[in-house]
Amino acid sequence: MEFDLTREQRMIQKQVREFLQKEIAPVTGEIDREDRFPEGVWQKLGELGILGLGIPEEYGGSGMDHFTFALVVEQMARVCPALTLSCVAHVNLCAHNLERNATPAQKQAWLPGLCSGERVGCLGLTEPGAGSDAVGIQTTAQRDGDFFVLNGGKMFITNAPVADLALVYAKTDMEKRARGITAFVVEKGAPGFSVSPRIEKMGHHGSPTGELLFNDCRVPEKNIVGRENEGIHVMMTGLDIERVAISAMALGMAEAALELALSYAKARHQFGQPIASFQLVKAKLADMYTEVEAARGLSFRAARLADRTERGGKGTEIHKLAAAAVLFAAETANRAANQSLQIHGGYGYTLEYPVNRFFRDAKLLEIGAGTSEIRRLVIADELLKRGFSAA
Repeated sequence: MEFDLTREQRMIQKQVREFLQKEIAPVTGEIDREDRFPEGVWQKLGELGILGLGIPEEYGGSGMDHFTFALVVEQMARVCPALTLSCVAHVNLCAHNLERNATPAQKQAWLPGLCSGERVGCLGLTEPGAGSDAVGIQTTAQRDGDFFVLNGGKMFITNAPVADLALVYAKTDMEKRARGITAFVVEKGAPGFSVSPRIEKMGHHGSPTGELLFNDCRVPEKNIVGRENEGIHVMMTGLDIERVAISAMALGMAEAALELALSYAKARHQFGQPIASFQLVKAKLADMYTEVEAARGLSFRAARLADRTERGGKGTEIHKLAAAAVLFAAETANRAANQSLQIHGGYGYTLEYPVNRFFRDAKLLEIGAGTSEIRRLVIADELLKRGFSAA
């Protein structure tokens, strides 16, 4: 499959790369230590058009396709995975789902603020007892006239402590399982809606994570996204695109780990020569490069297929390809970060060298957005249902 970039895509890549190097790279250590983003960063992402990628211009977005978004995510993850994670949760999990499933009036109400950076979005799906079993959610929504009353909670929600609106899934009919789920937009300040303090994490410092709490939370019927009891459609249409985005994030992190390993191996001397001259170090570098390029092929191919599918192409191949892309890219990022830290030796184990941050951040990619185990099940189930084609 051809991955040649258009002139516009190369320009966007360059703009994002320059912004990250100028505005973010110098403060990544500070972001990690203080677990926060510098003031004004989110608004700058909006001004640059990153928060509006994939959203039509009529709703305040900057247009473009999933492949372009993947290119941007890749560039961001090479510098600051935490910022990338919050961006993906905001743009991909929240704004893109609204763009695909909301009414024109809802889009006009919510998307411009999300695209500009004036508002922060998040997705409320995972619960304390429902992670991989997404349709097993226990948060309920009972009708009360023109409102629905939500009760329950969502756990491990990226951007929750700073979000202005959340796309939340709740059971409107407990007996119907997947066919009894409805998607709602819950806005900050809604009666009965609160957010827990930040959850401290081993990695992705700077990207705030928290719990969404609903205690007789009243949400107007007009905030339903899609149709009542058809939230599973909203949920499923977003999963493949989420996997594509996370695969691009993993790719960027793996590239960064390789770059850090190369730089250190050439600078570090032992036994009177740079360690890059040692055969076992060379083998590590070669393996990292090979896996990075394989991950690139899977991730970019999945992004291209996601675009074709949304334009009316066949919608089955993307399920297993997106799962394969994120499975391989996430595990590649973890292996690359581990090998890069090994090459750094004792220095890599300190907090002074940035490789430690990528080592800590990479692990989430095998857990969040569906575990590696679930991704393997998705791939196998699709193969068993539809067979294998090398086309």
